[in-house]
Amino acid sequence: MVSSLDYDFTRFDGSRTLFGSVLRTAIFDHWVSSFLHEHSAATVVEVGCGLNTRFERLDNGAVHWVDLDLPAAIDLRSRFFTDTPRRRMVAASILDDTWIEPVRAFPSPYFFAAEASILYLPENDVLRCLRLIAGTFGPGRLALDTWGRWILTNQHKIDTLRTMAAPLTWACDDPHQLEQAVSGLRLRDSCTFGNVPAPVRSRLRPAQRLSFRLAARVLPQVGSYRFSLFDLPGR
Repeated sequence: MVSSLDYDFTRFDGSRTLFGSVLRTAIFDHWVSSFLHEHSAATVVEVGCGLNTRFERLDNGAVHWVDLDLPAAIDLRSRFFTDTPRRRMVAASILDDTWIEPVRAFPSPYFFAAEASILYLPENDVLRCLRLIAGTFGPGRLALDTWGRWILTNQHKIDTLRTMAAPLTWACDDPHQLEQAVSGLRLRDSCTFGNVPAPVRSRLRPAQRLSFRLAARVLPQVGSYRFSLFDLPGR
């Protein structure tokens, strides 16, 4: 895919945050995989999927999957992926309701994975999105990542964010704030790069584990970037 895209990927060469992106994906993979261990034929909704290949990594032969993104992103994705009876692409904004029925066509329970996607939205849109999901689907789970206030204030100092034309406008230092703002959401797990789930940590080399623990103590951006897993209310 990389070799066929007209995009300058060298702009990220040498970025100190690239390994963090891989570790973030491993955390989301772990949460989705754990859910599928309990509900093998559940439906996973990849919010802002881009060219994500999580399905290829986690397909158990029974899971149902929806790759959801804006039309331009789905047009690009369609060059590399095709729909199947258990998997389909949906071109829509998460802020609309046009994607709801295509998702409902697949069986419950539902897992919504919003990795590096809705955190770029303004706060009102983030809450609108979460209320739409929590008020429509359940029981199930929702995984997302959040920037803290330090990152919002210092985004011009972070190498990857400096290269992107998507300024950050929303910060959330405490995921419990989302419980209070969105009826029914219940925080199940939350971590930073400094305390990733044990199954993910066990896959890291000792030097990597040590480096992230130390980074979490001395670098405010590490502790300010958080990954959270919520239970969706039953219906």
